[in-house]
Amino acid sequence: MINTKFINIDPDNIDMEKLKIVADILKNGGTVAFPTETVYGLGANALCEEAVKKIFKAKGRPSDNPLIVHVSKLEDINELVLEISEKAQIVMEKFWPGPITLIFKKSDIVPKIVTGGLDTVAIRLPSHPIARKLIKLSGVPVAAPSANLSGKPSPTKEKHVTHDLMGRVDAIVCGGDTEVGVESTVLDLTSNVPMILRPGGITKEDLQEVIGKVETDPAILSKRESNLVPKSPGMKYTHYSPNAEVILVDGRIEEVVKVINKVKKEKECEGYKVGVMATEETKDKYFGENIISLGSRKDLKTVAANLFKVLREFDEKRVDIVLAETFEEVGIGQAIMNRLMKAAGYNVIHAGENKN
Repeated sequence: MINTKFINIDPDNIDMEKLKIVADILKNGGTVAFPTETVYGLGANALCEEAVKKIFKAKGRPSDNPLIVHVSKLEDINELVLEISEKAQIVMEKFWPGPITLIFKKSDIVPKIVTGGLDTVAIRLPSHPIARKLIKLSGVPVAAPSANLSGKPSPTKEKHVTHDLMGRVDAIVCGGDTEVGVESTVLDLTSNVPMILRPGGITKEDLQEVIGKVETDPAILSKRESNLVPKSPGMKYTHYSPNAEVILVDGRIEEVVKVINKVKKEKECEGYKVGVMATEETKDKYFGENIISLGSRKDLKTVAANLFKVLREFDEKRVDIVLAETFEEVGIGQAIMNRLMKAAGYNVIHAGENKN
């Protein structure tokens, strides 16, 4: 059991003395959980193999699951990669700092433990002021997956990190709620046509506006083979799962409501405690207790920001089953559905022919 330090830092008025204490922990091979604009991350010195091993141990994370390396400024990537393509340069200039991770061919300086044994490395320049200043003060690139136990919903609040990692890491920076709420988009730039390996806050539509054709990995919303070598975090293993069983209900929203109410009643009659992940448009159409709204279907950014928080709320309510509506797979809706599919283990009830 590690004696975890808790350090409160206001992102709008950063106490640099406090932040230096945390930066020194990173510099000296320790582990630090800290806020980014997407979710909280669990960081260690990306160039120190022993430090990176502590991340896998703290999270219980499979060692073939690659980590994302975070930097504080654009020039920091030069020593980490072999080359930067013209399209990569355009994406970096347009979307960095921000919620997008880019995959490059790695240089020899990056340990294989960071890349899951691959010859590529995933790199991100976060926009959160605490994250950027912390990385800069540490003087090292920081490998940082989400700051949760492996497979559980990613943390968007301080209490989520504390619940999962207290006693497992050297320090937790408490810096308020995150903004985007889902992990960064991962874009592979090592092939002829850039490919999204994980959808996130920067959408396919956003990318196509600046670099033209972008493909989406077809497995984003389907099961991966068990023998897959994951090229990006979140590609292979079950992720984002609360303690409850999650079941998605897909179809026209009127039919979805009917099916959810029917299944909820049946399961409750069998003795299960059932929750419903609803939206503002539907929350009053469900019967009984444990109905939680993600937000309005007209504002999917809010839905994304609330997704992991609501999954954890169902854990707090100790529900056995969560019945969840689905969303149109456009824009950030693709990121929402990617996380929901993985949380549900691809368990879907089809209530109708078309989604709404």
